Amino acid sequence: MIQVTNLTKWYGLRKAIDGLNFHAKKGEIVGFLGPNGAGKTTTMRILTAYMPPSEGRAIVAGYDVVEESLEVRRRVGYLPETVPLYADMTVLDYLDFMAAMRHLPNADQCVDEAIQRVNLEDRVESYIGNLSKGMRQRVGLAQAVLHKPEVLILDEPTIGLDPAQVVEIRAFIRELGADHTVLLSTHILSEAQQICNRVLIINKGHIVAEDRPENLQARLAGAERITIELAGDTEGAETTIAGVKGVLTVEPMGNGVFEIEITPGKEIRPAIVRALTRAGQDVVEVHSQGVDLEQIFLELTRSDDKSKGKRTSRQQKE
Repeated sequence: MIQVTNLTKWYGLRKAIDGLNFHAKKGEIVGFLGPNGAGKTTTMRILTAYMPPSEGRAIVAGYDVVEESLEVRRRVGYLPETVPLYADMTVLDYLDFMAAMRHLPNADQCVDEAIQRVNLEDRVESYIGNLSKGMRQRVGLAQAVLHKPEVLILDEPTIGLDPAQVVEIRAFIRELGADHTVLLSTHILSEAQQICNRVLIINKGHIVAEDRPENLQARLAGAERITIELAGDTEGAETTIAGVKGVLTVEPMGNGVFEIEITPGKEIRPAIVRALTRAGQDVVEVHSQGVDLEQIFLELTRSDDKSKGKRTSRQQKE
C-alpha cells in the first residue's frame, strides 16, 4: 500500500509538489496523470526512496520512505521513464547482476520468471545496446518485477512500445494489479482509462481530481448524451423520445438521427427504444457519447490554471 500525507518538495525556491495527500491499496492500479512539470516524477522518486521530501510523510508497503528507506527499496519495483541499463551486457547478464545486487536467495528462478513474464525468452543472449527501445523497456520491466515487490511504481511503462507490445504490457500490468499495489504514470490518457481502478490528476504540484475514471466522466459531463438513428418516417419521434422519463433534451440532427441528453447515471436507452417501437418507429442504432479522460484532463488542468493564475503571479513578484 501507499499512504501519502502533506507531501511537499522544494527545489530551491520552486515548489515542485505542494501538500499532496493520496493513497493506493493492495490490488489497486492507480493512474497518476499530469502534464510535463506537474510533479509526477518528483513524487515517484520520493516514493521509491530515491530522494527525501522537504515536508510531509510517505508510507510505502508499511515503511517510512525517510526513516526506513532500505526496507522501502526492498519492497518496491521501480521503472523510471528513462531506464538505466548497461548497453554492453546481455539481457541475461544484466538481470543476473540485478538479482545479485538485491541478494535474492533464489536468483536463477526469479530471473527466469521475470524473463517469461515480459516475453524476453528469445532475447536473453542479446546485448542491451543492440535492442530496440521497446525491448529495452521490457528489460526495465523485468528488473522492476525481479524481486516480486509488493508495490510497483511505473513511470510511462509503455513508452516506445509498438501497438502489439502495448497490449501485452497493459495485460501484464492488469495481472500485477490483482495482488500488488501499482502506481502508474502515463501521458496516454486512454491507457489509464483502460487499466486503472482510480485516477489522480496532478497539475502544478497539486492534485486537482481523484476518482474512478467513470465517476470523473460523470462529474465533468453533468449529463450523458446518446445518439439514436431511426429508419423511415420519423414524424412524432421527437415527441415520443421527449416523453421518456429521464430525457432532458432531444435535438433532431437530420437523416433520422436524434441527439438526446439524459440524466447521468440512469440507463434509459431500453425505455427509449421501447417507446419508439410502440410508436411504430424503426430503431437502427443507439450509442452513447461518453466524455473521455482526455477531455476531463484538459478541462481540469485548464480550470486549475485559471484558479491559481493570479496567486501564482503574485508569488512570482514576491
